[in-house]
Amino acid sequence: MCGIYGITAHDPEFIQNFIKKCQHRGPDGHKIWWDPDHQVTLGHNLLSIMAQPQLSIQPWKTPKGNILVYNGEIFNYYELKSKYKGKGFTGITGCDTELLAWGLDEFGIDFLDQIDSMHGFAYYEPNKKQITISRDHAGIKPVYYAEIDRGLVFGSEIKGLLDVVPGSRKLDKLAVGCMTTTGINPLRNTFFTGIKKLLAGETIVYDIAMKKITNTKRVYIKPNSNKKFDPAQFRQIAKQSIKMASIGQRKIGVFLSGGLDSSLVAYELKNVLGEANTFTNRMKPNYVHPKDGDHNEDADCAKILANNNNFNHTEVVVTPDIVKEYWDDSIYYMEQPVYNPSLPMYCYTNKVLADNGIVVTMAGDMGDEVLGGYPKYWKLRKDKLTTWTDVIDKWINRIKRPIKVYDKLVLRNELLKCYPDDLWNQDDPIGSYMALDCVAQVPEEFLMRNDKYGMAYSMEGRFPLATKTFMQYCMDIHSNEKIGATKSETKLLTKIAYQQLLPDVIVNKMKTGWTVPLQHWWNQSGKASIPTMIVNDWIKKYNMVD
Repeated sequence: MCGIYGITAHDPEFIQNFIKKCQHRGPDGHKIWWDPDHQVTLGHNLLSIMAQPQLSIQPWKTPKGNILVYNGEIFNYYELKSKYKGKGFTGITGCDTELLAWGLDEFGIDFLDQIDSMHGFAYYEPNKKQITISRDHAGIKPVYYAEIDRGLVFGSEIKGLLDVVPGSRKLDKLAVGCMTTTGINPLRNTFFTGIKKLLAGETIVYDIAMKKITNTKRVYIKPNSNKKFDPAQFRQIAKQSIKMASIGQRKIGVFLSGGLDSSLVAYELKNVLGEANTFTNRMKPNYVHPKDGDHNEDADCAKILANNNNFNHTEVVVTPDIVKEYWDDSIYYMEQPVYNPSLPMYCYTNKVLADNGIVVTMAGDMGDEVLGGYPKYWKLRKDKLTTWTDVIDKWINRIKRPIKVYDKLVLRNELLKCYPDDLWNQDDPIGSYMALDCVAQVPEEFLMRNDKYGMAYSMEGRFPLATKTFMQYCMDIHSNEKIGATKSETKLLTKIAYQQLLPDVIVNKMKTGWTVPLQHWWNQSGKASIPTMIVNDWIKKYNMVD
């Protein structure tokens, strides 16, 4: 895990300031590089996971003289190292940066089809006068960019871009409209006018002389729905993915929510490594909601699993005072407003993991989307989804009570620009909706949260259920095998595969969110609407103008 920064101009001072604002992303070193022709300046700060820090210093000069800055991990590193050893790749450092640099030199951006990774990188080719920036298939690692008078400017976070992108502190109305209508913003536009983000799986090639994007590539996990489910094979693929995601030499901690996905990850990680360090939130005081139930039910389930499997288990107690203490930090690090009252809890929990020596975190995110974990997928059976546009329209109407309804025709057209019908499978419309969730909802809500809060405390977040290996296996199985006859029959693949291995209270538990009873806590003290507070506080924190 690292931070990458760049501009297609000679500006070491700007890059140095960018690195300084994002020091949390890499405490193991930093470096700036610029080319002799003063056309590009690149920067990098390092959190070393795979190898000794001195072997991983970037910007990295490739065998052909190109320059790479890279943030992420190649999970099939050892497989590819073995494949290409003796065929041009030396692999002398034990660092996946070396593999990525060599692969881009040899195959260009088509090398992305071979790697199972999470990444954000920039690859500069001086002879071609072009720079390529890329984000992984699941959108785990964010990359932000802007086209300004001087050319292309980009980085792992938005903070450093604000001072060089004109008008960026003005709210982008399209992004705001999408968020207030659908609950999230999966468009290219960020909330900062002029600053965009690469979409999940997106790669762009920028011509420095022409000052424009000349080529694009998109890596998708498509719903092929052409395989039958086999429980033993499912467990094998899950374990393989978790083994790949455990690559490296730093201490791993698991966010154990008490749900099925995180329980699967913790269980198999123990089998792979011989131990599992797990962390679960417990609410104090607790609140039992008349409809949603006990807020500590998941913590109780996690404790049962941890005791049964001898995990090194820690309960992180969350109180109203802690929420208050971490409120501002949670808003600042996210770099965008999110209608989630649990953000301070996530921020605080990451701090606790870091204080316990954790450098790599794991979670079960993406499991619900590829395995049919939400009752909404069951409900889709009643809808006639006959085209990709039907899927988009249904997705736009995903929440019942939007704060403000934006022009839905405009949103449809914008979403179709970002997510064309590449993910459409007429034989499995519900699977197509799930595939859209994988690239639209998950990266911009769940994975973004983990990257922002994990990196705030210099930790790398990994998601074994979001590897290409696991996602493609699951998306090759028809949604009919994942969803039963009633809305409680969700995530059937996992339940069948692990019914003898995980506690019944976890396998048979209804889907719940990992949340705090903030509305209850703060209603007692007369607080205003929480979504309104989040948006208003974010606007103040970043000195935004409407």
